[in-house]
Amino acid sequence: MPAQIVCTGLGKTFGGGTEAVQALDLTLAAGQTTALVGPSGCGKSTLLRMIAGLEEPSFGTVTIGGAPPSETLRHAGLSVAFQDPSLLPWRSVRGNIELALRLARRPVDVAAVEALIALVGLDGFGDTKPAELSGGMRQRAAIARALATKPGLLLLDEPFGAVDELTRQQLAQDLPRIWEAQRTTTVLVTHSVSEAVLLSDRVIVLSPRPAQIVADIDIPLPRPRSPDMVRSDAGAGHIDAVFAALSESRAGSPPPMAAQ
Repeated sequence: MPAQIVCTGLGKTFGGGTEAVQALDLTLAAGQTTALVGPSGCGKSTLLRMIAGLEEPSFGTVTIGGAPPSETLRHAGLSVAFQDPSLLPWRSVRGNIELALRLARRPVDVAAVEALIALVGLDGFGDTKPAELSGGMRQRAAIARALATKPGLLLLDEPFGAVDELTRQQLAQDLPRIWEAQRTTTVLVTHSVSEAVLLSDRVIVLSPRPAQIVADIDIPLPRPRSPDMVRSDAGAGHIDAVFAALSESRAGSPPPMAAQ
């Protein structure tokens, strides 16, 4: 089931006093795709990890469907794909994907696994071990693994970072069809503003560390989307709005929050 995420007064301070996220209030609607953008090191990944229940907040709370993230993890309702694919080296591409299903106590649907392998452009590499794959191919395998359990919540941290540009564009068109059909709540961390606009219903612009919300920009472009749509006047206007928010935030004068 899709899940609403509610962050209330959420913050994280690491040992030594480094403040990564500062008293952040944010509600993400069930079934919506939200992109988090901001300067490098601003706390985007820390925020994503707190939502995933992989990082303990220093203060404030996160709930997913009204329960703590640990509850969603316990029921395998949440999947994460990080920049580091973290595939098990002794398992093949197929074996890594099937393991996600076994750990979630789900039956292994062989046809569905093969369809995921083909979807991410790894057809013919199902029996290949991670060491024999390029960085981009390992990243694609990790994305397929994250999608295998059909999670209600999908968290993606720079999922296309190691992928070549043509594959990146293809995945950016193909993958949303999956999570839209399943009404998956998706949160995406990306440094690419055009990718954020292409994939998301909403873009949250974060300030330099410690992360605070400086703009909340609705992306009402129709779906399915294509790179050409993002390059249109309407798409370019949203891209300009995100860049303007990033620029003003870096200058120390964040713009007012965009109306929902």
